Parts: sequence; C-alpha cells; structure tokens
Amino acid sequence: MRVSRAEAASATSYAYRASLIGSAHRFELTDEGLSWHVAGRSGVWRYDEISAIRLSFRPVSMQQHRFRADVSRAGGGRIAILSTSWQTAALMAPQDSGFRDFLVELHARMAKAGSRAELTAGLGRKTYAAVLAFLAVLAVAMTGLLVRALMIGEFAGALFIVGFAALFVWQVGGFVRRNQPQSYSFDRVPRSLLP
Repeated sequence: MRVSRAEAASATSYAYRASLIGSAHRFELTDEGLSWHVAGRSGVWRYDEISAIRLSFRPVSMQQHRFRADVSRAGGGRIAILSTSWQTAALMAPQDSGFRDFLVELHARMAKAGSRAELTAGLGRKTYAAVLAFLAVLAVAMTGLLVRALMIGEFAGALFIVGFAALFVWQVGGFVRRNQPQSYSFDRVPRSLLP
C-alpha cells in the first residue's frame, strides 16, 4: 500500500480522544521516531525500538466500525491507537482516513529504519481458538433448539431462532473474519484491519 508525498505529509500526525474526560491522545511521526502524548505522559520511540505492532478490529456499541493498533516498545511499554474519537456523550466519530494514512506511514518509516518488529494482525491464537470453540458450542445449542422447536410444531419459535441466528452471524461474522490471527510484512499491511 503506497502513499503519495502529499498524503505522507498529512499522515505524520494523528490524534483521537479515548474518552470525554481528559486530553486527546496525540501521535507524530518525526525524524527521531514515533512521538506520543497520552494522558499527561509523553515520549519518543525510535522506529527501530518498536518491537511489535498488532492490528485488530474492535467494534463497540457506539461505533461498529472501529480499528485498533497496539504498538509495543522493546524496553517495555505499549500504546494503543484507535480509529475513533469521542465527540459528545452520545457520539463517537470515525477517523478512518487519518488512522489508515498514519499507520501506513508508520510502517513505511519503520521499514526504512530497518525495524525487525513483530507484525501481527487479529486476536491472539489462543483467544481466537476460544472464540471459535464458544461459537461452535453456541451453534450446536441453537441447532438443538431449532430442531426441538420444529419437532413440537413451534414454527414461530423456529422462525425466531433462525432470525436471531442470522442477526448473530451478521454481527459477529465480520469480527471473527477480520480478527483471524496472522502475521504480515511492512509492505503488506492487511487491508481488512485498516478502515
């Protein structure tokens, strides 16, 4: 994923509000490294000091289209960068293009600095396996309820179960599909985990 020079200039800074209370979390890509200001703390992490980036899809009730990047440093420390920002008590606004451009540029600068960071996407493998196991148990239970409803002639109940299952698959299917554990390279940032 390549970014033009004009886009790269605008992609060198990013800010979002993690909550209504407190200041915005601000990030900037400088010649020295990733500069960050979060909750009264600040620092600069050289691009070759960044040990890992994990991209994930993390919807919440107020924003169903939210992405997250967890950036870790070799000497310790982790910062989270979210693709949404709180605007009011009832509004969380997406910042899709700014988030995407900033992360693509961060990856490009890390590659240029010769970073050996671990680049992963989705949930951890154990967490993902637990999610799949839970969904399998839920599918068996729902199938059992559907069969039981059909056997006793409760067609309204069967229709409700089918409707609920369809809604559940629509809501959870995207989360499971996007958060499949994978590794990636600096030049192949997963599009499904960028807005």
